[in-house]
Amino acid sequence: METFLGIDYPTWWFLLVGGVFSGYAILDGFDLGAGAWHLFFKKEESRRIALNAVGPVWDGNEVWLVIGGGALFAGFPEVYATMFSAMYIPFMLFLAFLIFRAVSIEFRSKEKMLWWRRMWDTSYSIASVMLAFLLGVVLGNVLQGAAIGSDMEFQGSWLEFINPYAIMVGVTTLALFMMHGAIYLLLKTEGRLFAKLTILLRRGIIFFIIAFAVTTLYTLIYIPHLSDDFKSSPELFIFPVLAFLSIANLPRLASKRKYRLAFVFSSLTVSLLLSLVAIELYPVLIISTLDEAYNITVYNAASSEKSLGIMLLIAAIGVPLVAAYTFFVYKTFSGKVELDETSY
Repeated sequence: METFLGIDYPTWWFLLVGGVFSGYAILDGFDLGAGAWHLFFKKEESRRIALNAVGPVWDGNEVWLVIGGGALFAGFPEVYATMFSAMYIPFMLFLAFLIFRAVSIEFRSKEKMLWWRRMWDTSYSIASVMLAFLLGVVLGNVLQGAAIGSDMEFQGSWLEFINPYAIMVGVTTLALFMMHGAIYLLLKTEGRLFAKLTILLRRGIIFFIIAFAVTTLYTLIYIPHLSDDFKSSPELFIFPVLAFLSIANLPRLASKRKYRLAFVFSSLTVSLLLSLVAIELYPVLIISTLDEAYNITVYNAASSEKSLGIMLLIAAIGVPLVAAYTFFVYKTFSGKVELDETSY
């Protein structure tokens, strides 16, 4: 098997796909979280400021989702096929809410009628909540496993994906994004809205810590196979320790109003939690609840080595370019939001 820097190509693609999806979770996570808070803002000006805080960046953030989906298809076509056929309903719902969120942002300010703006405000907020929740539901089912047969085909019912663990992971993901989004909005606002957001952030942190604690406890008790790698390799405990320290640091930074540093740590929390997922799963990508022999791994689901090598070179050029463009956009639109005639 061909390697690069001592790591085989399927593992490189596992890291690449994981890294891109982590980037998406960090970037789109805060604007989904901001949208989830939207109906908590009662004044028209506050809602416009909150929308314009994410207005220049939300569509660019979704580029990382497209790259992640493309990388998954290119590197692990079997996983792409199995996941999208097995979780067809959740993914179609996700796509529908993704469309509604985009339409809500663009249509809200096209008319001045109060009912029109309230309708799109509600649509925007509900879509943001459901997108965050559905991402967690998919992640929860990936962690828990699915009824995958010997032919890599899903043999269960789509109703199996609505289970207690998936719902808990969905709620935890929503809570994480709401906390992340509140911190981002604090960096972009001032005055009365800023003061309101300081209160909402405290509630968001409490919501996340409770949801995370419940989900973690459930995982340790009812899904013990996810901790096997940590038991066999004690040095990997550095990742959960860092994740817990990062989470514990957020209330301290919020109380000191160091929101820029808090945003760094909330982003780090997202990254570390997804790193835990990667460690718990590798080399498995989809766990079969029917038989371990039917697990879909980075090796039996990967494209040919020649394809992986060529595409890895393309990704090494393309991903940094997208990252550079993303950095440029955020640098250009840094600072507090100021409303003008071009604003939403």
